[in-house]
Amino acid sequence: MKMVAAARLRRAQEQILAARPYAHGMRDVLARLAARTDASRHPLLAERGDERVEVLVITGDRGLCGSFNASILRAATVFLDTHPDNVSLRLVGRRGQTHFGRRSWPITESYTDVFRNFKFDQVRTIGDDLMQRFVGSDLDAVYMVYNEFKSAIQQTVVVEKLLPLPRIEPEAGAGDEDYLFEPEPGELLDALLPRHVNVQIWAALLESNAAENGARMAAMDAATKNAGELIDRLTLQMNRIRQATITREIIEVVSGADALE
Repeated sequence: MKMVAAARLRRAQEQILAARPYAHGMRDVLARLAARTDASRHPLLAERGDERVEVLVITGDRGLCGSFNASILRAATVFLDTHPDNVSLRLVGRRGQTHFGRRSWPITESYTDVFRNFKFDQVRTIGDDLMQRFVGSDLDAVYMVYNEFKSAIQQTVVVEKLLPLPRIEPEAGAGDEDYLFEPEPGELLDALLPRHVNVQIWAALLESNAAENGARMAAMDAATKNAGELIDRLTLQMNRIRQATITREIIEVVSGADALE
């Protein structure tokens, strides 16, 4: 399992390292643009508070990956406990479905085996449904909870606001930036904002996939070492018991021979 996880990790790491610059660049540019654009220009920019919230929780489909799933579920539970009662869940991964299926929070949709044949169409299905509900005023905000890949032995749980688009306000003392729009702002936002939402979900899923494989590789490596140490201790104990048994039998034989004399 360690070897399989290592092979998958290499592919997942290549994917996320290629996707990060694009996803982060798009997020920063649009966040700065949103800070300088009237929110009424596009419905995905509308600020309505946190009364009706949906949380996209990304977990794994399998275990044997250390604290990977437990840390996500713990962070999601803390978030749910600190927010209003009118919160729904959208779950990616069988572990999240199993965990929250036994609890009281409503589940809008669950997705399993996403990474078996991962394609951007799956991301578009999730993102389009979230945007449709947000634009239709069924939701006031959408958050994501997932593990961000740092290294094979380190992952960081991220709780991130997806909708409405977070804004990066200009720093104090910085000059105002003036944007020239070509074509019109509304047309640009119509093209960029839906793509931005789908790209951020896509990047979060790639981060989670790489983090899960890294956690599983580390967990299986630790399990192999622990099993080897346990085998060594049990072998030593077996040899001691065997040696004591042989010694006792020899003593009995010698004692019996002395008795016959």
